[in-house]
Amino acid sequence: MTFDSFRVSEVLPASPALVYATWLSSIGHTEMTGGAARVVPGIGGKFTAWDGYIWGVTLELDPGRRIVQSWRTLEFPAAAPDSHLEVTLEETPEGARVTLNHTRIPAGQGASYRQGWFDHYFDPMRAYFVRQSGRGSKPAAKRKPAAKRKPAAKRKPAARRKPAAKRKPAAKRKPAAKRKPAAKRKPAARRKPAAKRKPAAKRKPAAKRSARPSRKRR
Repeated sequence: MTFDSFRVSEVLPASPALVYATWLSSIGHTEMTGGAARVVPGIGGKFTAWDGYIWGVTLELDPGRRIVQSWRTLEFPAAAPDSHLEVTLEETPEGARVTLNHTRIPAGQGASYRQGWFDHYFDPMRAYFVRQSGRGSKPAAKRKPAAKRKPAAKRKPAARRKPAAKRKPAAKRKPAAKRKPAAKRKPAARRKPAAKRKPAAKRKPAAKRSARPSRKRR
């Protein structure tokens, strides 16, 4: 199996001791790169970076000078071994010179990782350490004191309202006129007694029929 390898270097505005401590700190590594990282300090400690895209194990340590780690990403073929990363730190007048010697990278991936160290490590690390040290930043201009506000004009007291005019007492109503007593009705005229009927005439007794002799049978 063939491998790619390269060597890159950059000077950062920080001391080698500060870069060393930040690289091996979960919080520091996260803040200096902008990607979530978790680092178990010490030799044999595991680490992840950039939200789990990178992971490995710390193999060697020389405090303030050198860090050696196994290193791989999600893009490594499953059968490929871990790559080998050596980080060396040197003091310079401008700050710490950080040199990365990256070897045993799967063939064809070297160029991508070489550019990735600048885009995702050196550039954000420089911005982070500048913020930490305050180098290159101008002190914030002092704000002018806020102009004093003029006291609010006193309001004139509200004009007193005139007392409401007294209402005139209501005019007394005239007593209702007394009604005249109803006229007495005249007593009804008495009816005349009915005329007595005449007794019916007695009927005459019916005339007696003469007895007819019965017919003799022959």
